[in-house]
Amino acid sequence: MDMQTITHYLAPRSVDEALQAMAEGNATLFCGGTDLSPQTESGARRYAATLLNLRRIEALGGIDTEGREIRIGATTTVSEIRRSAALAEIAPALVESAEHFASEQIRNAASVGGNLCNASPAGDLSPPLLVLDASVELACWRDGAVQTRRVPLERFFVGPGKSVKRAEELLTAVVFDRPAGDFACRFRKSGPRPALEISTVSLALGARVAGDRLSNVRVAMGSVAPTPLRARHLEAALEGKPIDASSLAATVAAAVAASEHDAKPIDDVRASAWYRGHLVRVFVEEVLHDLRRD
Repeated sequence: MDMQTITHYLAPRSVDEALQAMAEGNATLFCGGTDLSPQTESGARRYAATLLNLRRIEALGGIDTEGREIRIGATTTVSEIRRSAALAEIAPALVESAEHFASEQIRNAASVGGNLCNASPAGDLSPPLLVLDASVELACWRDGAVQTRRVPLERFFVGPGKSVKRAEELLTAVVFDRPAGDFACRFRKSGPRPALEISTVSLALGARVAGDRLSNVRVAMGSVAPTPLRARHLEAALEGKPIDASSLAATVAAAVAASEHDAKPIDDVRASAWYRGHLVRVFVEEVLHDLRRD
């Protein structure tokens, strides 16, 4: 860490205090540091003059599952998501993604807000949250008051490491409507190891399942494009399709064919484009068979 660039350290207790400090500019936000620390140590990022620690802001934490809308505070850790019995019932794919997230030590520090703001194409929490049709809440200090806006997560990411969040804005929460009782969702991730690795490919698929037929299908992928994405061609290919024993093979075949229109992977040091496309096809088949078994 190049401590010479940090001249002020702030640990506000309220969102208002944090936003006012951010409005003055030239601040680096710190929550868990699991992305920030390696990025600064590698030279990819530099610390601003002010280091702003968000951990003491109680209003930014917590998981609220009491109402129709589910709300997860930005500083909620991956471990808290992983341990949440309520989320395991409401959004099991999100909890499953937390199970495969790095190591126990990193899960204890990494936050949902930090993971989303890092805007990695391989972010583990993004695909299940996209399938849940989640939005992010962004806040800033303007004209002497807190101003907030909501952005659907699908429109939040604009490129590797880039989002629509402005420099003066703080991501305060991720929110989504409580899924219907018959909405089933599955998550898959592949990497060199089950955890402690950036995903080679990740996929989440959710749908309402009634009478062996799919509806309200949502599919999201990671590590196959410049941003995590909703797989619209794949969703259309599955909408209304049957998954009974006699129809499942045809439904899988149509879904696998459609996935090639959504996934646009590249060759890099972690995997070839061909292998990533192969994993997508395998995961689509696996999750559809899982839904059939339910």
